[in-house]
Amino acid sequence: MRAVTLDSVPSTPAVAEVEIPRPQAGELLVKVAAASLNGIDLATAAGYTQAFMEHRFPLVLGQDFAGTVEELGEGVDGFAVGDAVFGVVLKPFLGAGSLAQYVTVPAGYGVAHIPAGLTVGDAGALGVAGATAQVSLDAVGLSEGETVLVSGASGGVGALAVQLAASRGAKVVATARPGAQADFVAGLTGAEVHVVDFTGDLEGQVRAIAPDGVDAVLHLAGDGPALAALLRPGGQLASATGLTQDDVKEQEVTVHTIMATPDAQILTSLAEQVASGALHVPVTATYALEQAPEAFAAFGASTPGKISVTCA
Repeated sequence: MRAVTLDSVPSTPAVAEVEIPRPQAGELLVKVAAASLNGIDLATAAGYTQAFMEHRFPLVLGQDFAGTVEELGEGVDGFAVGDAVFGVVLKPFLGAGSLAQYVTVPAGYGVAHIPAGLTVGDAGALGVAGATAQVSLDAVGLSEGETVLVSGASGGVGALAVQLAASRGAKVVATARPGAQADFVAGLTGAEVHVVDFTGDLEGQVRAIAPDGVDAVLHLAGDGPALAALLRPGGQLASATGLTQDDVKEQEVTVHTIMATPDAQILTSLAEQVASGALHVPVTATYALEQAPEAFAAFGASTPGKISVTCA
């Protein structure tokens, strides 16, 4: 099969021929129709993940997937050949990813059925970003009427978080670069979003909206301690980039370090919201599998939203 691979790290992702994986007991073999890029894919190619995860070469990149069940491993229940499924590759090593024509995934977690009304392209870009956004909002306990600052709002996680926060009745303040990024963020939801320029006086802009500080921060990009300083006393910060409580121990705030695990319940909830029209998967560019190098270049250039890869 064709797949986006690395023969070593750091190196540049390339499309190559590799063996089609076989499903082990408890696994599904999925014929991948669509996948998408996430930050971990670039981090892996740059060599940043080698210190804390096993790498198996040739390493096939990719976490998000959507496609059709091709074969069942021994002991699998709840799925049948031909089922349309999506999710996230969750394995204790890197190397058997979804940027390929086929992928094997555990049937017990990280996979759910695609409901009617959810396109395969959107499903293939939903899992990682959607789960991270939802878990982050749950961690800070965001309630109706509260103010949340989403730092990194133009990225895939941020774009979904802005929508999910607005749907909870929160007042959303979102960081973006002026121009195309800011316009993209402002158009994500029908609710009002206060877009602020992270390249300017961020504190002044945020304090003009929330003089006493915001109730919550989603730290998806930017300087974590500086963002924590924009919280009211007792505020909550969820960091998907590794910030810990020790990093802000002089401040009267609570930090939640997020490691989102997209279980079937979370995936199904997100899928149903997209299918109903309540949530929009912000796919802004789609590339064929053979165009993977161009897709990675676009991601590295901070293209807003999600970058989808068609694998069929």
